[in-house]
Amino acid sequence: AAFDEPLALGESVAVDGCCLTVARLSSSGFEAFASLETLRRTTLGDLRAGDPVHLERALRAGDRMGGHIVTGHVDGVGRMTGREPLGESERVTFEVPEELSRFVAPKGSIAVDGVSLTVNEVDGHRFSVVLVPFTRAETTFDRRPMGAPVNVEVDVVARYVARLLEVGEAPTTGREPDAGA
Repeated sequence: AAFDEPLALGESVAVDGCCLTVARLSSSGFEAFASLETLRRTTLGDLRAGDPVHLERALRAGDRMGGHIVTGHVDGVGRMTGREPLGESERVTFEVPEELSRFVAPKGSIAVDGVSLTVNEVDGHRFSVVLVPFTRAETTFDRRPMGAPVNVEVDVVARYVARLLEVGEAPTTGREPDAGA
């Protein structure tokens, strides 16, 4: 996929949903360093030369957002567990690790391999999305075999809400409120 502007060294680019830093540019693309931690926690270590991937540049302030906030910080690896045709669309089911399932809600947002999707249904550790014809044509999901691993990033708002509920009330600044305020 071609970008509308040239890449720059140090720029962030999400590769299948994993935020990487452009370390080297060439006429045919770019190179990025993936740490052992990134390779261990994502599907990037399974890629081979020539495999198709989703590429996404970082959002700039003032740009339109066509989905939800996706940070490129993968929360875990899930897998594709089901496909069902719905006319030209397709219902696809994914399974996520148990620790991520609490962040997945019907009509909520989720990123799968960096693609912002709307969750339709949730059943335990599984959730389904509907891929419309445009999404099917512009992503690699139609080429994926059943059971294929995918990078999953849960909605950042759900992650922060869960953390706030986990730790209780917000910390104070140490200042007492002004009298009479």
